[in-house]
Amino acid sequence: MPSRLIIIADTSVLINFLRIDRMDLIGAHSSGFIATEHVGEEISDSYPDQKTRYRAALDAGFIIEERIDNPAEVELFLKLRRQPRLGTGECSAISVAINRDHALAIDDNRAITHAIQEAGLVKRNLRIIRTLDIVADLARTGLLSTEAADTILADWAVNHRFRTKIRSIAEIL
Repeated sequence: MPSRLIIIADTSVLINFLRIDRMDLIGAHSSGFIATEHVGEEISDSYPDQKTRYRAALDAGFIIEERIDNPAEVELFLKLRRQPRLGTGECSAISVAINRDHALAIDDNRAITHAIQEAGLVKRNLRIIRTLDIVADLARTGLLSTEAADTILADWAVNHRFRTKIRSIAEIL
């Protein structure tokens, strides 16, 4: 039996689901999701609903939060922190994903470029998963209808400043 894909989630991907109160979709996905403690800390106190939803997702087991204390992860984290464009959550998610050979859920193109570069330096492949990929996976497996996925995409675009280049999830299924 193949092992379950583990995805290390960056803050931006989680916030997309937290904003619409749909962390259950992360929990329903076939992969396991891990957030670093830094990612958890980035879920802002300025948005108490998101913080509450994140804690509820942790309690429900939809996502696991882990501390980074492996020396290789800490070393890469500190190296990445020298990049002025990368946030703490991105740096920790990238270091854990690379060190543990897990996929990385992230939407920021600059951070993705840094992540792929670092993975190449240590001769590791790094699978990048974007928010849209998660929604598409859920639609492909029937856990989310095309109509429900399109409603989510529209909600993100209108209410949450997260836009995609597609009008319907059907375009990529």
